[in-house]
Amino acid sequence: MLILVMLALLVFSRVVGKVHVSQCAAVDSYPILRLYLQPGDVIIGAIISQTLFATSPKDFKCQSREMRLCQTQISITITYRDISKGFMPQNYQHILALAFAVKEINENPHILPNLTLGFHIYDSHLNPKLTYRAALQHISPRNRFVPNYRCHIQDNVQAVLEDINSDDSQIVQDLFSIYKIPQSDMVGNDYMKGYLKSFSELYEKMMGSTANIIIFKGQTRTFLNARGMIELAQIKYMVAKPKGKVWIVTVHMDLKTYHDKLSRDVQIFHGMISVSLHLNELQGFQDFFKSRKPSTAEGDLFLKDFWSYTFRCAFPDSVMGNVHQANCTGDETLKDLPAFEVSMTGHSYNIYNAVYAVAYALHAMHSSKVQAKMQGETRKLTIHQPWQLHHFLRCVSFNNSAGDQISFDHNGELIAGLDIINWVTFPNQSFVRVKVGKIHAQAPLQQALQLDEESMVWHPRFHQVRPVSLCSENCSPGYRMTKREGEPFCCYNCSQCPEGTISDHQDMPDCFQCSVGHFPHKDQKCCIPKMISFLSYEEPLGAGLILVALTLSLITLFVLGIFIKHHSTPIVKANNSKLTYTLLNSLLLCFLCALLFIGKPGKIMCLLRQTAFGIIFSIAVSSVLAKTITVIVAFMATKPGSRMRKWVGKRLSVSIVLSCCLIQVGICIIWLVKSPPFPDVDMHSMTEEVVLECNDASPTMFYCVLGYMGLLASVSFLVAFIARKLPDSFNEAKFITFSMLIFCTVWLSFVPAYLSIKGKYMVAVEIFSILASSAGLLGFIFFPKCFIIVLRPELNHRAQLIRKNQ
Repeated sequence: MLILVMLALLVFSRVVGKVHVSQCAAVDSYPILRLYLQPGDVIIGAIISQTLFATSPKDFKCQSREMRLCQTQISITITYRDISKGFMPQNYQHILALAFAVKEINENPHILPNLTLGFHIYDSHLNPKLTYRAALQHISPRNRFVPNYRCHIQDNVQAVLEDINSDDSQIVQDLFSIYKIPQSDMVGNDYMKGYLKSFSELYEKMMGSTANIIIFKGQTRTFLNARGMIELAQIKYMVAKPKGKVWIVTVHMDLKTYHDKLSRDVQIFHGMISVSLHLNELQGFQDFFKSRKPSTAEGDLFLKDFWSYTFRCAFPDSVMGNVHQANCTGDETLKDLPAFEVSMTGHSYNIYNAVYAVAYALHAMHSSKVQAKMQGETRKLTIHQPWQLHHFLRCVSFNNSAGDQISFDHNGELIAGLDIINWVTFPNQSFVRVKVGKIHAQAPLQQALQLDEESMVWHPRFHQVRPVSLCSENCSPGYRMTKREGEPFCCYNCSQCPEGTISDHQDMPDCFQCSVGHFPHKDQKCCIPKMISFLSYEEPLGAGLILVALTLSLITLFVLGIFIKHHSTPIVKANNSKLTYTLLNSLLLCFLCALLFIGKPGKIMCLLRQTAFGIIFSIAVSSVLAKTITVIVAFMATKPGSRMRKWVGKRLSVSIVLSCCLIQVGICIIWLVKSPPFPDVDMHSMTEEVVLECNDASPTMFYCVLGYMGLLASVSFLVAFIARKLPDSFNEAKFITFSMLIFCTVWLSFVPAYLSIKGKYMVAVEIFSILASSAGLLGFIFFPKCFIIVLRPELNHRAQLIRKNQ
């Protein structure tokens, strides 16, 4: 990917007065031999690599084998002949992409009218020294090496495009920003030996690893060095030959065909995967490329080297080629080489777009100056500072000739997708790029990658089957990855998801809970919708409770009928028959009250459930209490001179029942006014069910109702226990004692059971408590009397009562 570096030339020193010729001439120990200059009113500079000059990337001092290069021009020429073996012909396309874009812009009357666009292109040789030298030339006069002087006003360099192949971006940026030259210690040959040994050990470890994937991060020079190191390691350290691996490289790297006896084997990279800037074929570019000839490309010193390499010939005055090759006639044509790659690459496409971006920014800047002049300001249109271009570059947005939109984000990064490239190599060391996918720039993350896996070509070792490079088996759904201590992040164990969580994809780093209304499947691979649950009439539990409640209600009605039929008998009249009828009616309502707890909860049902239960039970228990107190008061009133006789009668029993009931009614009214119960949905209590329930809204009020009822039952039990041995033939106290013991036991057991279960079973427990406690009162108080009335009528006489009292 070409990095568009808009390096505004911070300071152009203005020389006041006359500039002597000696000031614009300097001794140049590093003349630039490969360059391409095209004049213009506005100049774009470029640093592009076409030949490789190997040296240390960490300092600017000469290596021992390069010392001659630092002395004379003759030595430089010899050295360039040596390093011509590192020639990379593909990069000539980058130069043509720039020239093609400038040609189109100059022919377009709508971009930079009345101005011509030119360029200065210098070769950096993938070398930090020569990269720095090329950068200095951009701030020197044309064809002279005098940095920081402007001797020719026509050399109006506005922007510098830096080739992707350069690892020395920071060098160029530092120079054009603050003019500081980097300094570092010399790296000798004994460093290099240690580096080669370390690389050999690393390479042998990679080849011996069970991993099938090698991810290489770096830039072109690093990749070229790695290729050379592989060859040297095999020769010097006898490391194993390369195994078939899948190489995955970054966008900065590219396979290069260059004339070098080292690193000649490209087949180890067969099936390599890389990413490239998205491109479309530009109309006219291939014809422009194929029509290129040395005789028509004036000023292009790159072309002769490219021509010599491509046609295996030599020009008399060129540093490329050798004496054993035929002379180049210049009449050769690229059309005669149909297999030669002339299709535009992603790097060249980006150069083309970069030139257009600069041109549109320059056009916008000049248009603003024309408008300013029309408003009365006087400025020279062609004299301005390069830093002024930054503002216009940020706003550039246009469609290129291929139809792609070119624009930049807020960070100045190009908004563009990436193509996924599969590299296919051949025994003759050639290769082709195959586009197998795309990464969309602005698509959602899960939809960004588009890959045609069937078009992928793998290394022959994998027999065209997708390689797997894992140190762990895939974790199936229902499991999660857990890191292995001391091993790479990609090595992990698989652990079962914790209870209540799931994982629904392979290799999930963690499990998660189901959404509301769902619960985990037993294998914890997916979520299942919860079933709606409530105590309904249709299910066996609900139907059984209804049957019991109705049966007890019928029994109560039967007992009430017996007592009404025999209302004049002593056993009915002995213990306040009206209290007896009140108790029987309240028990009947208690049994029927249980039906309010069965069925789908509704608003009215929720309001009546607990309040009706509390009030009706309070009437029943207070009736029992009134019966017991009546027995005690009647016995005490029989003693001579007792003052209790005035309390004997109906007034006492009515007062007890009313006063006890009114307190419970008051509690229920406060509950209904303050926070009434309401229908609710319980999503969390049950694992597999959504429970429809009546929310009591205020647990405090519910336990107040229950506690008050328990208080009445406790007092009734205590009073009945005291009165159980009073001498009376029809004394109910002993039966009331047993009934209240059952009542208290049931409700004391209800509280922990109610708190320990969830869902519809809470309702079932409350219904059971209502039925059991009511049945206890009915059975222990009324069944003995019914037995006498129905089966032993001879005992139901006043004479029997008098005899027992005597």
